[in-house]
Amino acid sequence: MKKYFITGLLIWVPLAITVWVLHLIVSTMDQTILLLPQAMRPERLFGFSVPGMGVILTLFVVFLTGLVTANIIGQRLVRFWEGVLGRIPVVKSVYYSVKQVSDTLFSASGEAFRKALLVQYPREGSWTIAFLTGQPGGDVVNHLSGEYVSVYVPTTPNPTSGFFLMMPRADVIELDMSVDEALKYIISMGVVAPPLRKPLPQPVTLNH
Repeated sequence: MKKYFITGLLIWVPLAITVWVLHLIVSTMDQTILLLPQAMRPERLFGFSVPGMGVILTLFVVFLTGLVTANIIGQRLVRFWEGVLGRIPVVKSVYYSVKQVSDTLFSASGEAFRKALLVQYPREGSWTIAFLTGQPGGDVVNHLSGEYVSVYVPTTPNPTSGFFLMMPRADVIELDMSVDEALKYIISMGVVAPPLRKPLPQPVTLNH
């Protein structure tokens, strides 16, 4: 009986967590409906609320924003808006910090979170998975001898929290696995291991 109970848990627990996460995301995005005038909300138009309308509205707003800011006029509007935010002391610090991080993460040319690494942490002899986030900058480089890289060591099973470290490049090992595979490995606490990729065979050279 215990065997069947555990088997049932293995089926329902991932499904329940997936449904809960999706419900949380959809319910949060549905709050964008509050931005619409009262007369244009689904409750007023159809007589009842429509779950998921906020998701569609959010995606539409994001797409429309990208479309508008892709031209010269849109870029001028963005610079004007950022100039207004730059004059507000507290908002300026928060906005530009978040913007710098988001520009780094979502930039197509950036290296942030593009590579999975194997590093020794929290002590020598203990290994864990980390992600490359870039290189140290600012006054920090004046106090580091040699070539260093910036890495993010996530915690498990919640990879959104972790530790930022600056390590010698020689002490990190680049892994032959995608970021998605590495995240699954971390979230599962090592249970879901990525497939082992065999190295490509070297071409055979013939001596004449």
